[in-house]
Amino acid sequence: MAFVDKIDPRDCRLKVGKEMFTLFGPQFVRELQQRGFDIFLDLKFHDIPNTAAHAVAAAADLGVWMVNVHASGGARMMTAAREALVPFGKDAPLLIAVTVLTSMEASDLADLGVTLSPADYAERLAALTQKCGLDGVVCSAQEAVRFKQVFGQEFKLVTPGIRPQGVMLVTSAAL
Repeated sequence: MAFVDKIDPRDCRLKVGKEMFTLFGPQFVRELQQRGFDIFLDLKFHDIPNTAAHAVAAAADLGVWMVNVHASGGARMMTAAREALVPFGKDAPLLIAVTVLTSMEASDLADLGVTLSPADYAERLAALTQKCGLDGVVCSAQEAVRFKQVFGQEFKLVTPGIRPQGVMLVTSAAL
């Protein structure tokens, strides 16, 4: 919490990913919220529609600002996740989808039987995400300009791995 104590919740929102959530659980999210932070719960749910829907609803019960699912879970899963948020009304978190992990290369997709390039596959999954009524997608910075043109200004884009100039921690192929 030393880092958290040095930042102002008026200046940023925080992402809690799988490692942090696994280590510290929902109580950690609550502690960050008590300090005034909006939380993006980055757990990338990908499961059968019913299970994904219940997981997204649990995230909404936790009061997070944004939560994500994997678009490769398909239209039924994404639609179920979106519908699970209806009872939350205006208090529902933003629901976005991960398209293609930025570490994926064409050879990785080929191993899965996908013959499209990562960029083309990401665009196809983003189109499906929008069709299912989700708020936006996670995409690489390279894809963001095109996605804004194709999907419009209201469709939210989250770009991971953007770091201050001079910071050299690169874990994604599509940065």
